[in-house]
Amino acid sequence: MPRTTLVRQVMTTDLLVFRPADTVETAARALSERHLGGAPVVDDHGRLVGLLEDDDLIVQDARIHFPTVISVLGAYLELPSSLARMKADLRKAVGATVADVMDPHPSTCGPDDTLETVATVMHERTVSRLPVIEGDRVVGIVSRGDLVRAIVGDTTGPSAGAGADLSDGDGDSGV
Repeated sequence: MPRTTLVRQVMTTDLLVFRPADTVETAARALSERHLGGAPVVDDHGRLVGLLEDDDLIVQDARIHFPTVISVLGAYLELPSSLARMKADLRKAVGATVADVMDPHPSTCGPDDTLETVATVMHERTVSRLPVIEGDRVVGIVSRGDLVRAIVGDTTGPSAGAGADLSDGDGDSGV
């Protein structure tokens, strides 16, 4: 994969998208049926408002991490980051709509960004996929799987719209 390859050359454009008011059950079923691990959430104008990933959906069946408490000189201190994580997990565990469980501030990229830039963002932020934004609209999605296919020169993969398999959470293509 040349580092200068553009996202538009490998991104998936056959998108499954959700609306914030869609139910969690409907979204989970749609992801499962298309063997996807995530999809953008858009408003009525196609603007990105969030990203729903399979991890957002499995919180309901996971153990909730309780805040870490430290005792110092007889005082009990909760670590703020662990309290924030518990609150986010609880919100997702009881969420009924996509808006309740999605990431409202996902990392994004543009179609003219290079794969080097995308790989760096994915690695540094530990994310599996990035919605591709052009202007103010979602035009595609790029995932770790797209990058791997580009590295090995696989031109038969699902990029450019064939519908992609994201069943594993570590970044197969598309949504």
